[in-house]
Amino acid sequence: MSIPQSGGGPVERFEQLAEYLEAGCKPVDDWRIGTEHEKFGYCKDTLKPLPYDGPRSIKAMLEGIRDRFGWDPIEEQGNIIGLVKDGANISLEPGGQFELSGAPLETIHQTCDEVNEHLREVQSVADDIGARFIGLGAAPEWTHDQMPMMPKGRYRLMTDYMGRVGTHGTQMMYRTCTVQVNLDFGSEADMVQKLRVALSLQPVATALFANSPFFEGKPNGHKSWRSRIWRDLDPARTGMLPFVFEEGMGFQRYVDYALDVPMYFVYRDGKYIDALGQSFRDFLKGELPALPGEKPTLSDWADHLTTIFPEARIKKFIEMRGADGGPWRRLCALPAFWVGLMYDQSALDAAWDLAKGWDHETREALRVAASVDGLQAETHGIKMHDLAREVVAIAEQGLKSRARPGVGGMVPDETHFLNALQESIESGRVPADELLEKYHGEWGGDLSRIYAEYSY
Repeated sequence: MSIPQSGGGPVERFEQLAEYLEAGCKPVDDWRIGTEHEKFGYCKDTLKPLPYDGPRSIKAMLEGIRDRFGWDPIEEQGNIIGLVKDGANISLEPGGQFELSGAPLETIHQTCDEVNEHLREVQSVADDIGARFIGLGAAPEWTHDQMPMMPKGRYRLMTDYMGRVGTHGTQMMYRTCTVQVNLDFGSEADMVQKLRVALSLQPVATALFANSPFFEGKPNGHKSWRSRIWRDLDPARTGMLPFVFEEGMGFQRYVDYALDVPMYFVYRDGKYIDALGQSFRDFLKGELPALPGEKPTLSDWADHLTTIFPEARIKKFIEMRGADGGPWRRLCALPAFWVGLMYDQSALDAAWDLAKGWDHETREALRVAASVDGLQAETHGIKMHDLAREVVAIAEQGLKSRARPGVGGMVPDETHFLNALQESIESGRVPADELLEKYHGEWGGDLSRIYAEYSY
């Protein structure tokens, strides 16, 4: 989840809302890669989630990384809730999931170095306090009652609201983890093409990164339970956004959609003011019940955009949101997958050629099938394994065309970051398949063994 945004001053013209998004347009040379990933922390001896406070806690993790590695703290109401350094930040999901939001970087070599350095720092502090971290799409055993709540005002508001608008909202907040990548666009037309490809092929990412086959101590019938959760969370702010594929799609059309998403809060003077279910359109008119007579700032607009959760979304960049959190190698594979598809025009065109004939029902059916069956999904005459093979091949060619070298020029491009996905294509197996095989085989149904074998 996001920290408070700094979008700008008062909204004086309606057009500023679309202009805010359009300001993200950048020339190709300025396109960057921002990778975000979440992981669960737990106590090494009890295998229970880390509380916020105490000698072995999330707070101890943040303070340890701050003191040992020179990060600056972010505080709310006197509580440390995050860290910032060199364009990156560490933030907390509602149940204490530890998230790195990486700096905008030029190559996947750099972003993978950043991931590796972050995980080394996390391990260093975790070892000292008797904690460990694991990358999974959903907490395998913990119940809702076992999860702590982080001391962030927006989470207190959201927790109550989630129960009113869907059946899985608090599961998403407290017991899921994801990895995502944020990418740039060059123009409105480029944004539209990229967003259409992102939404269409998000099910492929869901299938390839599926890593949440367990929930509350047993198999849940899905390869990606995290993806299943998102289908019954809040229909007003989730989904595959069919309007994106209609004629006339652009920044203003996305604004119109976002304005119809009910608000969560307004952030003022370090506090979150309850605006649950209220209308940003009313806010623009100075008629918001939570702040009567007051009109929004662009920072309020930026905050509101962070409360919208479709499978891919735009702010001043595009966020790819369909993948489960996972093992170390796949944290670098996710940006490689999307950069290969998005940052080479021939690859982007080829990806769109694959998907442009699908209707909304096909896209939605792929989303559902991917969550249930991973690479074994089949729907509407499409075999996910075959589709994934084609998409990964396009991504590989896109990375070859980018030709961004690493390791002092010794590595010619970024294609090796796709190796984990290539292995899945060859075997037909994704992380969830491996976990299920172990659970039903050598683990003998003892799910506690997942921690020792799959923690970072």
